[in-house]
Amino acid sequence: MSKKQWYETLFENYGQKYDNEVFTEGTLGECAFIEKEIHFNKELKIIDVGCGTGRHSIELTKRGYDIIGIDLSDSMLSKARENADKQGLKIVVFK
Repeated sequence: MSKKQWYETLFENYGQKYDNEVFTEGTLGECAFIEKEIHFNKELKIIDVGCGTGRHSIELTKRGYDIIGIDLSDSMLSKARENADKQGLKIVVFK
């Protein structure tokens, strides 16, 4: 069995409280900015690196974009899948 990396320990349980952090309130505006920067081109495929609990992946999926999220934290990815399921969305996230 290998020793966990520092970031694995750091984010192990963070997924449970991440979505309540104050900075997450900017998600809608951040996604609007992303859309503007990519000129609303829904033919593009977007990779959400460090997707965490999926806040951008989920919102952009709702807006019709094709998203793949990646993250190193199993806890965060689990929460991303849970958040998407609650909204009836299918998102692709993996480690």
